[in-house]
Amino acid sequence: MKTFVVTDQKHEWFEMPEAAVLTARRYLTEPESGHAGTVRVLNLCRTGRYQGRGYYVSLLAEARGQRPVADVKTIENLRSESFIQALAAELQPLVQETLHHNDSDRFQLYVYFGKHPSHQALAEQLFARVRAPLLRVLFVHAEGSWRLDALHAIGLADIPQQDRALLLDAVRSFISDSPAPKRRGDETGRPRLAILWDPNEPHKPSNEEALQRFLKAAPLVGLDAELIGPDALERLDEFDALFNRASPGEAVIYEFLRRAESLGMPVVDDPESVLKCGNKVFMQELLDRHRIATPRTLIVHRGNVDDIIPTLGLPCVLKLPDSGFGLDVVKIESEDNLRKETERFFSQSELLIAQEWLPSDFDWRVGVYDRRPLFAAKYFMAPGHWKIIKLEGEEEPVEGKTEATTIGEVPEQVISTAVRAANLIGRGLYGADLKQVGDRVYLIEVNINPNIDAGNEDQVLGEGLYREILGVFARRIAETKGGTIQPRTP
Repeated sequence: MKTFVVTDQKHEWFEMPEAAVLTARRYLTEPESGHAGTVRVLNLCRTGRYQGRGYYVSLLAEARGQRPVADVKTIENLRSESFIQALAAELQPLVQETLHHNDSDRFQLYVYFGKHPSHQALAEQLFARVRAPLLRVLFVHAEGSWRLDALHAIGLADIPQQDRALLLDAVRSFISDSPAPKRRGDETGRPRLAILWDPNEPHKPSNEEALQRFLKAAPLVGLDAELIGPDALERLDEFDALFNRASPGEAVIYEFLRRAESLGMPVVDDPESVLKCGNKVFMQELLDRHRIATPRTLIVHRGNVDDIIPTLGLPCVLKLPDSGFGLDVVKIESEDNLRKETERFFSQSELLIAQEWLPSDFDWRVGVYDRRPLFAAKYFMAPGHWKIIKLEGEEEPVEGKTEATTIGEVPEQVISTAVRAANLIGRGLYGADLKQVGDRVYLIEVNINPNIDAGNEDQVLGEGLYREILGVFARRIAETKGGTIQPRTP
């Protein structure tokens, strides 16, 4: 297996004949360097800043079908206070057994690919649970015992000079003999489904009537369902599965998903799908790699802004990678407008998306669930606007109409493209958005957490749509428990 080692900048002391050493800028802006056969990427950049260069190295490595260490899920875990607390509790017996430092109430440990010369057992456990290559771990002594207090992924530039030889040995050892990450999971009990929603969310993925229809459908597939809110995190282990109907971009909601997965229960949306669908740069790399047609697109960095207009023309569309509901998606109609918006977006992300302008009266939305098409609808543009949802200032959002249709009435190319694209993400519940221009079909994006609203997406299937969705949960719970779930008679 070929190994790329990616660093924030070139360091003369870091010589690694066993691997190709690239700067983050080169890795991000020269995609051809990342497709040569089976590749593993060791990300030695600083990854603490969301949507910084280090973050994108891992994100695009996953999009390119490579194996990044650390992966994006690990980077996100390190931002989670509850993850750190759970890890501290898990490692506490080993910490108590191995740490004996009496000259201070604070102790700092550097761990390089699970290696440390005097605390090897602790270093191995830290790396097994946190697959970040370079870690700085802080322990504090209080009330007669040591405990883990903070955990940071660091970059190559943060390595103390006296540790450079140790780091080089650790990298070589990892390259020559890399163990597979261990996965955890716990068996759950009775078949209860938690449906997570936030009554205060402005753009709810399911209206209240749809939520009630989910509750009504649950007994028909053998489940007991309950609506829970963002304040119910500590109750999560009472359930067998989690169905998310809230914005996964909110930290507390994402923590529900992460914890549900750690408990070994079926969860939709799963955290990996959230991370993949939540970034348009990842999505574009993935679609390009699998040759799925999209509008002409440019992944933009500070060095190629001048290429946008010659490549895409005017007007064109500029997008922040994690934009949603049409937020931070702007129509560019002049060079001055382009300069202004790229500078605004670059303050938030190292990479942006620019796409050609493809006007249409409606977008196709195909719901894909468990790798199969579930529903189809036409989402019409808001009246007098170029987006499906018109959001301007403090005004109430204005939405175009939704017109559901049977799967059989949708052009076959639309369905096949949607399913193929969604299946690149996983087997969760996705909304694939496509434009049809003449006889050409273009995939715009695959969304996590698509709308399921009573009166819109259920126009064709009615109650059957809700039974189909919950039926997959029933099957997955049965698989997890090794048995079957009996539906109840209506």
